[in-house]
Amino acid sequence: MNRVIEITIAKDGRAQVETKGFAGSQCRDASRFLENALGQKANEVLKPEFHQSESLHQHIRSGK
Repeated sequence: MNRVIEITIAKDGRAQVETKGFAGSQCRDASRFLENALGQKANEVLKPEFHQSESLHQHIRSGK
């Protein structure tokens, strides 16, 4: 599977960062620069795949 970082910006300015194809905490390492640039984290959802060899998780950030 390819590794992908997908960023979605809502109309209200909230950003969602979703990583695909990373194993374990590699997804956090890969998206850290985006988390730092986007500001304060409002929510994090770790999907079941996070605890498997291929992980997928989302970071929801406030737009302010």
